[in-house]
Formats: sequence, C-alpha cells, structure tokens
Amino acid sequence: MSVLVPSTATEQDIFTTSNLFLQQRLKLIEDLWKEVLVSECGQELVDLLELLRHLCSEEGQVTDDSPEAMIAKMIEDLELGEAIKVTRAFALYFQLINIIEQHYEQRDQQLLRRTVIGEENESPKADPTQKSILATIVGADWLEKTLNESDHSGPKSGLFHWLFPYLKQVNVPPQEIQRLLDQLDIRLVFTAHPTEIVRHTIRIKQRRISGILEKLDQAEEIFRSMGLTNSREAQTVTKQLKEEIRFWWRTDELHQFKPTVVDEVDYALHYFDEVLFDSLPQLTLRLQQSLESSFPRLRAPKNNFCRFGSWVGGDRDGNPSVTPEVTWKTCCYQRNLVIKKYLDAIRDLTSILSASLHWCHVLPELLDSLDRDKQQMPEIYSQLAIRYRQEPYRLKLAFIQKRLENTRDRNNRLNDPEERQLLTKLNETNIYRSGSEFLAELQLLQRSLLQTGLSCQELDQLIAQVEIFGFVLTQLDFRQESTRHAECIEEIAAYLGVLPKPYGQLTESEKIAWLVEELKTRRPLIPREMPFSERTCETIETLRVLRSLQGEFGLEICQTYIISMTNEASDVLE
Repeated sequence: MSVLVPSTATEQDIFTTSNLFLQQRLKLIEDLWKEVLVSECGQELVDLLELLRHLCSEEGQVTDDSPEAMIAKMIEDLELGEAIKVTRAFALYFQLINIIEQHYEQRDQQLLRRTVIGEENESPKADPTQKSILATIVGADWLEKTLNESDHSGPKSGLFHWLFPYLKQVNVPPQEIQRLLDQLDIRLVFTAHPTEIVRHTIRIKQRRISGILEKLDQAEEIFRSMGLTNSREAQTVTKQLKEEIRFWWRTDELHQFKPTVVDEVDYALHYFDEVLFDSLPQLTLRLQQSLESSFPRLRAPKNNFCRFGSWVGGDRDGNPSVTPEVTWKTCCYQRNLVIKKYLDAIRDLTSILSASLHWCHVLPELLDSLDRDKQQMPEIYSQLAIRYRQEPYRLKLAFIQKRLENTRDRNNRLNDPEERQLLTKLNETNIYRSGSEFLAELQLLQRSLLQTGLSCQELDQLIAQVEIFGFVLTQLDFRQESTRHAECIEEIAAYLGVLPKPYGQLTESEKIAWLVEELKTRRPLIPREMPFSERTCETIETLRVLRSLQGEFGLEICQTYIISMTNEASDVLE
C-alpha cells in the first residue's frame, strides 16, 4: 500500500489523492515530451505546438476568441516536413496522456480493492507471491470493470465486490442470481482493419512506458516513507522515461509496407499473448471470491463464461486477400500461440511440483497413467526415469510436455498443403487431438494433489486457461456477402442444366422451392472437380475448408457463418 494512502482511507480519500497523483504525472509527462521535442526539433516547434493547443478549447473545439480560420491558416502555411512533425508530436502527446490515464485508472482499481476487501484478500497472512500476481494482471482490472459497469453513482460501481453486496441489499432472490450465473455466456469478438495496424514495436514501447511508471511509483513510495523529498532512484527512472519517449519519437509508427491478413492476425493475437491469456483466469477468480463473500451457497459460473471470437482471417466480405488457405493458416497460427503458452506453463509447473514419494502419497490413478505413458513413450521414460524416479508429478509433466511438443510440431507441418493431406488422414499417437485430452491430464494431477492435501495455484490457473482457450484460442467467425452465394448457385445450376431458366430469373418463391428440394435430396449438387469460375471455386472451397477445420480442430473452431446483406430467405438457403 502506498504511504500516500493510509490504511483507514475512505474511497473518497483514495480518489482525491490519486487525482492529485495523476495531475503530477500528467505534468511530468508533458514536461518530458517538451524537453524531447526541443532537443529533437528545436524550441520553435514546441512554441508552435503550444500556440495551436491554446487556440483550441480542452474539448478540441475552436473557441469564439480564436476563429477556425486562424488555425487552418497556420496549418496551411506550414511546409510539409513541419506539418508532419506537428502531427507526429500531437499524436505522441495524446498517446502518452492515454497511457498515464489508463495506468492510474488501473492503480485506482487496485487501491480500492485493497481498501474495501483488504482484510479478505490481502491480510498480512496472504501469500505475497499471489498478491504480486494479482497486482500485475492489470487486464483483469479492465475486464472486471467493463463487464460490470452499469451504475456510475460512485467509485465502487463496476466491480464485483460492489455488485454482489448490492444485489443482496436490494433483495434479489439467490435462486435468480444462480440461474443467471449458470447461463452466463459472454463472447467478445475481435475485428481488424489493415489501416488500423500499429507496429508491435510501438505496442512494446507503450507497455515499457507503463512499466516505467510503475517503477517510478515504487521509487517515490519508498523515499516518501523515509521522509525524503527526492531520491536518485526516482531521478534515474525519470531519465529512463525521457529516453523511452525519445526512442519513440525516432521510431516509425507504421510499417512501410502493406500489411497482409497474417499481419492482421498477428496484431489481434498480440492482446491474447500479452494480456488476455493471463487476465481471464484472474477475472474468474475475482468473481468467485466476491460471490462467496455475499452468497456463499451459490455456485460460481464455469471458468469459460467469458470467451473470445475473431473475424480476423475469417471475414472475406470484400477482402479478396482472405482465401481458404489464409483461413487455415490463421487457425494453425492461433493453436501454435496457445500451445506455446501451455508449454511455458508446464515448464514452470515442473519446477514447482517437486513432491517426492518419500514424503507424500499420490493417487493410484496417477501411477497407472505413468505406466501407460511408459509404454507409449519409452524414450522419455529412459531419459528421465532415474532423475524423476521418486517424483511422479515431474515425470508426468515430462510426458505431458513431450505430447505438447509433438502437437506443436504437427501443427507447424499442417501449414504445408502437401503434408496436410497426409497428416489429416493419419491416426497419430503421442499428440493431443484436442484441448480436452490435455485438460484431462492436468485434472488428474489436480485430483492427486487435492486428495493428498496439496494444492497448486499455478496448476489451477493453467486448468482455467485450458477450459477457456482450449487448443483454438478463439473461435473464428466466417463472413461472406450474400450475392457471392447467389452467383455460385447460378453458375452451378447453369453448368448442370437442372433448371428450366437461369437461377437469377427465378422469383423468390421459385428460388425457395427449388433450394428446399435440393437440400432434401441425398444427391450432391456440387461435383468434386469444379469446372467453374475462380470466384465460384473460392466460395465452395471456403465451405470445404470450414468442414476440414472442424474435423481437425473440433467444432469449437467455428460455429458462426455470417451472411452480410441478407434480404430474403433464399440468401440463407443458398
């Protein structure tokens, strides 16, 4: 807890103090921004930026005392190079301000949680490692606030620890809350556009600046607790912040090439990699803890009550770059990322689960599982049998790790169309065909630990992640414009000669009657070899790839096919 906020602080104390703190940080970042620009571009540019800013109101609207024409004239008079510098300078300024505001909004949430539920979750007996984990998962703060914010009457609103006491206070029947919890199913969908892609380099710099601000907070808390007004450590961190801003100024904001669909996929998955993968289990944990404090007899929702979907790599409406092959590679890309995360977690668990048979028991079920693993993967057993002969959890994790590595390697080979044809027909062993197979092995470890008096938070978190993300990471939505299907049906019908007149000349009722009859028949309408136009072949191949994806990744990879510009029933039947 910051010494700036006493342990008996009220919510109003926290937000008043934090607002002062925020204003100090905004002043600091503005001063550093100016210093960098003066050294990089000269005082004249900074003076111009100041003038332009003061000519406008805080809301960005021109005031009555400074006609819009004056600002427009100043900008028009700039040379192209100067205009670019002014634009970049303001863009950098607003991004820095956003980082500051987001950082301290998250800080407010953490301080409020410590104040309101400090005795429950952050008592002196609490595990400091767990406190550190919760404090650094800032994405969980954002998700919790986003999913609950409905009442803006006070600082507490929008948090789970506010929601359930409020429901109890207004006498909402517990059975009604339980019904809603059982049905809770939230799906947040990522979309993307090539013009919105920001380089990972810039994203990393944004996160680095947020991290430097945390270091500055810690440094200032320490020297204030010692009765000092400044410290060398804080000065060093401030200098680091200034240099990070300078590097940002000298960095291109955008790639100097047209992004591909795979670039879009990489951009969208960046948020899973950096934030969401670790945040979602913490969000679930906070909901469970808050529910227990007000309604201890109610069941918490399933871990995967909040999941994600994506259009990136599946939305082909108006985007010719999204081909069936690109969609396939997108799914492989997603699975590769999530397996990499699981492998990192398994390596961490191997260092944690060091329990020895000399000092504890394990379930016979776990020993039976190890016997089967020995038969299926004798090379792993021969390598590690001596090293882990009395450490069954570590031995089991070694087999799990090898299966994950085999699954990853197979997934990488699926990117090659020639190997794909072979791999999808093979019944390979020693891989995980689905996330549920991986989950079952983790749950076996969890049962053995619990029934022998042990628990492992890291294992619990991994299980929650597998329940949420599986081996697909996010469901992929397909989208196509309705006329593409109509064109496809018309070309097929004309080639086969199954209609008395062109499909496009049929009335809506005639289209529906014929389409319904075709859907009823067992005879396939589309021949295996497709002597059609490129557009028609691409439309058909998209649906075939969708079926292949469900066969390879499971039905959870895609359960939504969106038909845009749908006007008639025939648009769906087609």
